[in-house]
Amino acid sequence: MPLDKGLLRQAVERMRSAQRILVVCHIRPDGDAIGSLLGLGLALRSAGKQVEMVCEDGVPSDCRQLEGSSDVRRQAQGDFDLICVVDASDLTRTGSVLQDRGPVGINMDHHPTNVNFADINLVDVQAVATAEIIAGLLAQWGQEITPAVAAALLTGLVTDTIGFRTSNVNPSTLRLAASLMERGANLPMLYRRTLVDRSFEAVRLWGAGLSRLERDGRLLWTTLTLDDRKAVQYPGRDDADLINLLSAVDSADISMIFVEQPNGRVKISWRAQPGFDVSTIAASLGGGGHAAAAGAEIQGSLPEVQAAILGLTRPLLNGGQRV
Repeated sequence: MPLDKGLLRQAVERMRSAQRILVVCHIRPDGDAIGSLLGLGLALRSAGKQVEMVCEDGVPSDCRQLEGSSDVRRQAQGDFDLICVVDASDLTRTGSVLQDRGPVGINMDHHPTNVNFADINLVDVQAVATAEIIAGLLAQWGQEITPAVAAALLTGLVTDTIGFRTSNVNPSTLRLAASLMERGANLPMLYRRTLVDRSFEAVRLWGAGLSRLERDGRLLWTTLTLDDRKAVQYPGRDDADLINLLSAVDSADISMIFVEQPNGRVKISWRAQPGFDVSTIAASLGGGGHAAAAGAEIQGSLPEVQAAILGLTRPLLNGGQRV
């Protein structure tokens, strides 16, 4: 269901009346988080606002070609009239950025696990990406979409749909993509940079994960250790998008990766075929996401976490939670 226009008007009025605005996205940002952060932040700057764009973990390498990415800070500085949070289902997903910052004015998100934590909650679970919600907000405002804003928003669409491959893609998704191209976004380049190009170290990390791939019926999983990342000199704490490769295995309904973290924790990522909802498991562990793609991070050793999470996930394939 599209967002209520009255709610959109309220958000526009809050942004119009504010002069100094903080825009924040979630930790370990993906393309939709950064695309939404830059898309909204640059549009607000074009409207004459003083804007600070913040992501605690910084901008990943596959999004650094976007205009404005070098302006993104890891912590906020100063005071603000309005705080906007994009692509985060709850405030814990923003890390420490908003501690002692006061209430959030506007929350823009498309995750079904969103807890509506702001004064104005623009949450549309039917949207394929938060970038789609922001595009609608800018249209309601009548704000010009510059080539830089178009590129940022198209990045959000491309990455959250994995190149327009997810089951929620519809004709309006493609029409929005086309309109952003008409405003100057380079789809082939953005697609290549975010979904195709991989560093030498990332591909070597894939090799480590693929070498210990396991399967139990239609459940597929693998692990990545701290030693794996050190051995291949991979700089990130993520799986280098290996999870999306695993989700292409046609004999698996649910795919998972367990990624060991340096603080005695383990990050879990799920991907599921249509008909299965992994977001409820992620949410129960303090994470979030969508029915087909979710994640969480919990305390524990890699073997302990793997055993526990496999135990929670297997029932989905045995008549458990389907959608």
